[in-house]
Amino acid sequence: MPENTLYYGDNLEVMRKYLPDECIDLVYLDPPFNSNRDYNLLFREQSGEPAQGQIKAFTDTWQWSERAYDEFCQTCPKPALVELVQGFVRTLGRNDLTAYLVMMAPRLVELHRVLKPTGSLYLHCDYLASSYLRVMLDIIFGAKNFRNEIVWKRTSAHANVGKRYGVITDTILFYTKSANYKWNMIYTPYSEEHIQSTYRYVEEGTGRRYALRDLTASMQRASSGQLYEWKGIRPPSSRCWAYTREQMERFEAEGRIVYSSKGYPRLKVYLDEMPGVPLQNLWTDLPPISSHSAERLGYPTQKPIALLERIIQASSNEGDIVLDPFCGCGTAIVAAQKLKRRWIGIDITHLAIALIKYRLSDMFDLKEGKHYRVVGEPTTVAEARALAQQDRDEFQKWAIGLIPRARPYQDKKGKDTGIDGVLFFKDDLKDPKRALIQVKSGRVSVKDIRDFRGVLEREGATLGLFITLEPPTRDMTLEAEQAGFYTTPLGNLRIPRLQIRTVEELLAGKGFEIPSAALLMGVAQAERVAPTSEQGALEM
Repeated sequence: MPENTLYYGDNLEVMRKYLPDECIDLVYLDPPFNSNRDYNLLFREQSGEPAQGQIKAFTDTWQWSERAYDEFCQTCPKPALVELVQGFVRTLGRNDLTAYLVMMAPRLVELHRVLKPTGSLYLHCDYLASSYLRVMLDIIFGAKNFRNEIVWKRTSAHANVGKRYGVITDTILFYTKSANYKWNMIYTPYSEEHIQSTYRYVEEGTGRRYALRDLTASMQRASSGQLYEWKGIRPPSSRCWAYTREQMERFEAEGRIVYSSKGYPRLKVYLDEMPGVPLQNLWTDLPPISSHSAERLGYPTQKPIALLERIIQASSNEGDIVLDPFCGCGTAIVAAQKLKRRWIGIDITHLAIALIKYRLSDMFDLKEGKHYRVVGEPTTVAEARALAQQDRDEFQKWAIGLIPRARPYQDKKGKDTGIDGVLFFKDDLKDPKRALIQVKSGRVSVKDIRDFRGVLEREGATLGLFITLEPPTRDMTLEAEQAGFYTTPLGNLRIPRLQIRTVEELLAGKGFEIPSAALLMGVAQAERVAPTSEQGALEM
């Protein structure tokens, strides 16, 4: 089975086609919430300010489809689930909410199928549909395998809430495939108040904080090895020693028993040996992605890495496979990679897949084809041409994604500026420079290059990168040469100011020449896990 793979496409089709039964250790999914909102992907400029425009990532709106409903009812292998969904439709009507539930039902069935018997599923949702989703999961996984409803405080208080209470939390539903599931207890630090009141003693010489604990236990727990006299002392009536004599002797040898003025023993428990407080189901200690957060990419539904790290650490081990079927900007993928898990991500937009590639490259220096696979994106000119015919916008985003760290560009007013994408780079100690990108999927001519030269002059861009599906003419090549060269401040490298590459060349690995002192993403950069530095010019 493929590992460390990104799939482009409908997750239902991908799971049915590529994922065998019981192959996944942990599922995390953060599906759209049926909020009837357009989600725009807002990139940030290098200054941290909002970019000139927003790119629509997806529309979180589900419309009723009688065909989808009939297909689900006819093909679902769980009659009880069909009856439940039919009941939702009868009572709630044929509307956007029930359309959303019809969409989710077969996908939850598939996720149960691919999950190992020892696996877990975390479904991240909000108040709009969480109650309906939980009942569906009870039928699919069995109510006895419901473990927790986790409440995460995802934002601060709202001032304008109208005639209701402000909504500042998300819900995460935690289910397991069976009672025999992987579990690693997560602990949170003690509060300062708890430390001062409980671990109030400080050991001379070491400075270690400690508490004194009772060494007795209820007689209800007693065994024959706990009924004895210690140093002339017996436990109070109806009590016994909490430990055997051998354990007490070990504590004594380690200097862990402290005696009162009357000779009564107590156990010394060091603060630095305690794991903390076992994690509860109310998570208020993980701050959301704020406008000033260092890890913020601008993706509308981005979750903090710490949230995904907590889930992955609790319910999987190193080497396990984590699946995110709605992977968006790839936070679950990033967290899995950091924690040495294998991973599979699925998304239906090329923009999301491209953004994940950026993160994997910037944070881990992972390369597509070497460290992970991408399935479903064009790999040949014929497939690229088919994508262009099917969806020109998706083709454009995919083509821009062939340039590492480039990102789409869209004017905030939606007008055609002659710019399809942008790449920021830095080849000195001064401000970042821009390379503008234009993508053509149809016939091209020298006029296209002449117009693009005009765009570069108008925008004051350093480089122009022209991607074409069709081969350029000789006149186009000569016109591009007329744009001259850019000389780098470091190394005095001469780089063609306007470069043309065909899709075929980019697929074959012949990229654009970009100064490489310090390439920068067009989105906010996350902390690199395995940074590298190179000097010179790279083909991108």
